[in-house]
Amino acid sequence: MKIALVDSGIGLLPAAAAVRRLRPDADLVLSSDPDGLPWGPRTAGDIAARALACARAAAAHRPDALIVACNTASVHALPALRAELEPLVPVVGTVPAVKPAAASGGPVAVWATPATTGSAYQRRLIGDFGNGARITEVPCHGLAEAVQSGDEDRIDAAVAAAGRLTPAGSRAVVLGCTHYELVGGRIRTAAAHGGPLPELYGSADAVAAQALRRLDTAPAPQAPATGGLTVLLSGRPGELPQAARTYAEGRLLADVLPAPAGRRPPA
Repeated sequence: MKIALVDSGIGLLPAAAAVRRLRPDADLVLSSDPDGLPWGPRTAGDIAARALACARAAAAHRPDALIVACNTASVHALPALRAELEPLVPVVGTVPAVKPAAASGGPVAVWATPATTGSAYQRRLIGDFGNGARITEVPCHGLAEAVQSGDEDRIDAAVAAAGRLTPAGSRAVVLGCTHYELVGGRIRTAAAHGGPLPELYGSADAVAAQALRRLDTAPAPQAPATGGLTVLLSGRPGELPQAARTYAEGRLLADVLPAPAGRRPPA
């Protein structure tokens, strides 16, 4: 079984690590776009084109499923990706976990990129699934870029700034950008304002589980760790960026061997 993941950068690490934990025997193809990141400030058409280019590069490795491990690409590129790849390759998108966070009882803070905060998409998501909870949209200026760089000082500064915009007493924080899951512990602390730590609601575990369901394959966390790793950087074969190894998810993936060329294990 082989599962591909697409994102502008290392925001695909949490979902990839979640797949690795569920199926250590699965090969992974990580297709990112260092030449074009960040995707957030780009036009919808440009985002769709770059996501499609990453997906095509991954599809050349014949994956059994593809995860769009990016909120922005899921909004702007999911229909195009599904039109091109399905039904041969199931495509799983990423949606901020507003619904389960709101169901747990508010107040809720949604941390997202400035481009996503206040967008029609996010407002619609809150309106459809907010369940009457008090929900605050928190723009996280520079956080995704800081996480991508692995620069600790930049990360701490961006997290602290977003924390100051988060109302005290927030019981849940929705992570509206996949990069943010890499620094979830710091986000919980900043959002707590010295009080009880809020629950974090990311998307990595959910999209990993959904990919297996689309393949009609059960989790097998005790399977032998035989899955390989292929890294594509704007379509070029490469290695995990050094910044990826500063996070637990990146180190988990870096510990596996490269996928043998041409191998396609049975699903």
